[in-house]
Amino acid sequence: MGKLVYNRKSIFFKALKIEIENYFVENGIEKTGNWKLYIKSFILILMALGSYIYLLAFNYSFPFGIVLSGLLGFILAGIGFNIMHDANHGCYSTKKWVNSLMGLTLNALGSNAFIWKQKHNIIHHTYTNVDGLDDDIAKSPVIRQSSTQVWKPVHRLQHIYLWLVYALSSILWIFVTDFMKYGTQKIYNTELKHMNFKEHFIFWLSKVLYVIFYIVIPVIFVGAQKWLIGFLCMHITLGLSLAVVFQLAHVVEETEFAFCSEDDVVIENEWAVHQLKTTANFSPGNFFITWYVGGLNYQIEHHLFPRISHVHYPALSKIVQLKCQEFGIQYNCIPTITAAIASHYNHMRSLGVNPHKKIEISNDI
Repeated sequence: MGKLVYNRKSIFFKALKIEIENYFVENGIEKTGNWKLYIKSFILILMALGSYIYLLAFNYSFPFGIVLSGLLGFILAGIGFNIMHDANHGCYSTKKWVNSLMGLTLNALGSNAFIWKQKHNIIHHTYTNVDGLDDDIAKSPVIRQSSTQVWKPVHRLQHIYLWLVYALSSILWIFVTDFMKYGTQKIYNTELKHMNFKEHFIFWLSKVLYVIFYIVIPVIFVGAQKWLIGFLCMHITLGLSLAVVFQLAHVVEETEFAFCSEDDVVIENEWAVHQLKTTANFSPGNFFITWYVGGLNYQIEHHLFPRISHVHYPALSKIVQLKCQEFGIQYNCIPTITAAIASHYNHMRSLGVNPHKKIEISNDI
């Protein structure tokens, strides 16, 4: 695999960073989370525990069990968006041990924080939408997300069946892809960082605990049939919520793509401009969506400043937009979540029915 290099003259980003730093200094606030995030964390964790205990310990009708199981998955996704995401980016708290502890909420959801931090923080944030490097758009036998990926006849229907793939994504993540990355010690085309004994131990312990708390105990309390139905309902909402939110940020008509194969690639843009071209915000100003997805609807601000907590993104977006206007850079923002879903649908449909569609970044821009 070749290397990808960005233009080192970060004129835009240097100017933007000054404005962002001034914002925090002038307002006398930390870049990490605040009481709003901590209260939200308490609410989400309490709701998850309450739903889990109720499903195991109380009597309820079959339809209510399905709804509550789905709600549990929705809440778990919220924990991922808000707590896990900020913590594993090191911006949940000013205290490193708090970030490490809260980052393990990902392990509680069934995955692994060590692997995710390299996959997301390093690879995805460095090589956003770069086919061949970004694991989030890795080549798949069933989904084609970039025009540089091989087209197959089955892709003609991907805009229809992709929702089923998303619904199964969290199950596959927990039981398949985590183990593939662990076993091969690779994330797509990048070597996984060395895992010491502690990380190996945490990996296996959290996987065993997941099986105990999400499979063994529920089967004992409610029986295998009810557990299976509830487990699938939980993962359908969990998988859909996680997949759709992350797809709306990068895999839409408004964003661009790049490609890196065996040859070295030089991107003429600076890294920050590349982030703006490959990322989109959606549904800004919608209080509930912003609250639930942990500010990931302000994905541009997150990609430019991943070590700043999401609670600050709405305010920072105004600064970023003004700076983009000053430098003549496109700021991708889709007004509603409905429009964002439609944009993602159209993008995937276009790549499926048209094997020759060209939408990726030209590396000499």
